[in-house]
Amino acid sequence: MKMRLIVVLFFLNIVFICNGLHVLGPSGPLAVQPGGSVMLPCYVQTPIPVEELEVEWRTTDSETIVHLFQDGESQPESQDQAYHDRANFFTEDITHGNFSLLLTDVTSKDIGVYKCVVYRSQESNETLIEIKMSEYLSVSGGHVVSAYVGDDTTLNCSVHSHIPPEELQQVSWKKMDQNIIVLLFVKGEIQPESTHDRYRDRVELFNPEEIHKGNLSMKLTNVQTGDKGLYICEVLNGALSANTTVEILQLGLSSMHIAVLFLCACVCFCGTSLLLVCIPCSCIKLDDNHMIKIQYTLVFCPNVVMFIAYILWGQTEGFFSEVAVCSAINLTRIFRLLYYSPFTSKGMKLLSSLEGIVMLAVVYSVMWRVWGTDYKIMLAVVGAIALFIIIRMKTSYHM
Repeated sequence: MKMRLIVVLFFLNIVFICNGLHVLGPSGPLAVQPGGSVMLPCYVQTPIPVEELEVEWRTTDSETIVHLFQDGESQPESQDQAYHDRANFFTEDITHGNFSLLLTDVTSKDIGVYKCVVYRSQESNETLIEIKMSEYLSVSGGHVVSAYVGDDTTLNCSVHSHIPPEELQQVSWKKMDQNIIVLLFVKGEIQPESTHDRYRDRVELFNPEEIHKGNLSMKLTNVQTGDKGLYICEVLNGALSANTTVEILQLGLSSMHIAVLFLCACVCFCGTSLLLVCIPCSCIKLDDNHMIKIQYTLVFCPNVVMFIAYILWGQTEGFFSEVAVCSAINLTRIFRLLYYSPFTSKGMKLLSSLEGIVMLAVVYSVMWRVWGTDYKIMLAVVGAIALFIIIRMKTSYHM
């Protein structure tokens, strides 16, 4: 029994001596982020004389030479061009048995398994080192944008992640001062129903090719004064999150704004002028035809001009609901003034009942846009307005 044990130990000792070169490496994969650096460990416990040494670093998939140390020095001419100036060998540490390699400016193409092969005379041994991409998420693009009202502008946001941009859980653009969603991008799809009414049909991302590159910048068309402020591009994916901010400054007046201001000034001027004309006219006896002309001028001119101003204002600043309601109220004011005028005929008073019909159409369209399929609220309001129209028409008919 003792004899057998001695024989086994003898043969194990022979194997150990014959295979005395042991190359050591890391215990597991090495995680690295794009653009970063990673040390690939490779060493022996017993130093090897340089004249007997050859170290070869290769990729296991394509057998590409990453670095070669031979004849006492590195052989850059044997190195693949992709690793030129990126694979650094520590020549001064070779005498201590350290053959580690520093790989810089890592990209996704560097992911894989590397082989460190050490040759000593007639012996050789190797170790494998795996590089994998660590989970990461970063966003860049923060800047300040100067734009004029009516112009188009771009708010930059670039996403860098181990996950393809179109597979990210959520990318959102928000206006920070009002905390409203400007644009929402979820797993490769834009969610138009989440866009705030103020920005609807005015924001979009770039084409799919740009999105795939990580360009999630937002294009904002027809810039309005209300767009001034701070925006945040926020990216979420599981426990990872990152963001950047963009600020819009220096918004000037467009030609549309100047036109609106001019029309508003005309309304004030018309009202004041007509009032000054009416004061002396009230002291003079005029026939009904002249009074009717003055009345129609007072009723139609300011309100029609203001109606046009609201439409123009809506093109630059307003919501659909604001423009529709304000414009409708301005038109229905004409009906209201005609209804109470002493010179308005019974037929004209009946016609003034159109005020209710106009308001009905406006409220219905606005509620459809804002509340969508909330039929109960819509039917209640429409019913109330319809009842008001019937009462008004009966009252007008009996007058």
